[in-house]
Amino acid sequence: MNKKKIIIGARGSKLAIKYAELAIRKIKKFYNGKIELKKIVTKGDRILDRRTSDIGGKGEFVKNIEKELISKKIDIAVHSLKDVPYKQTRGLIIKTFLKRNSPNEVLISKNKLPFEKLKKNSVIGTSSFRREFQLKRARPDLKFKLIRGNIDSRIKKTYGKKYDAIILAKAGLKFLKMTRFITQEFNCSKIIPSAGQGIISLQSRKNDNKINRLLEKVNDKNTKIRAKTERQVLKILKGDCSTAVGIYSFFKKKKLVLKAELFSVDGKSRYFYEYSDTIGKALKIGSIVGNYLKKISQGNYKN
Repeated sequence: MNKKKIIIGARGSKLAIKYAELAIRKIKKFYNGKIELKKIVTKGDRILDRRTSDIGGKGEFVKNIEKELISKKIDIAVHSLKDVPYKQTRGLIIKTFLKRNSPNEVLISKNKLPFEKLKKNSVIGTSSFRREFQLKRARPDLKFKLIRGNIDSRIKKTYGKKYDAIILAKAGLKFLKMTRFITQEFNCSKIIPSAGQGIISLQSRKNDNKINRLLEKVNDKNTKIRAKTERQVLKILKGDCSTAVGIYSFFKKKKLVLKAELFSVDGKSRYFYEYSDTIGKALKIGSIVGNYLKKISQGNYKN
């Protein structure tokens, strides 16, 4: 590749920069030219007093970055995959995924109390309907309140008066070296995470053959299989950030196992399905699970 400089675009948060720096380290193993990092402000970063679904959806974390990519102001975009809508933007592709980090959810509580021992009416901070509905099933006596902002600000709020605990993804805390704040970790059988949680994805222009050939060299094959399988469920459900759905896949011997749960809009109904098949049938597995959830939830669930 004889390109003199590659410009990588990412959100300006501390965590997004960590993701981008990891991507740069991976790319530098196969590219000797200059790599420049461009920080891009998104609507999702600017508006913090409303749910993401109320400001246009998770796509608001990627739209401005995609605009820079389409206009050729950057060559590669770095995204947390769980923030990327299932529908790909015309002219752009996401086919490159770095090795998956932990997809687990964690609890950070004010008094280091585990979830089971939180006092009745304790206030849990989250911006996710999925997390709220999942936790309400286990503890209907708890209260849930919107919390937005970067990881640092959310943790600070935990030690104030408004929240007794918050739920976050472990992956972000690991990247920021803040796992010391974790009170409790939930495995994916306890709380099924968002599709693609813990996965860093790299986006490029569909017709940029040089960049795409380079990105293929840093692609993690197993993570790519899992990412495509999980996002296939989202595609069938036409899921967005207001869709309370947990989707998680893992390898078991020579098979790929997919678990997914979908909640009704009010969170009162839960639909669950688990299916496995050979790894080579990854998209089929995602389609089977997605179609099953769609079918059993019809009449109770609105897209």
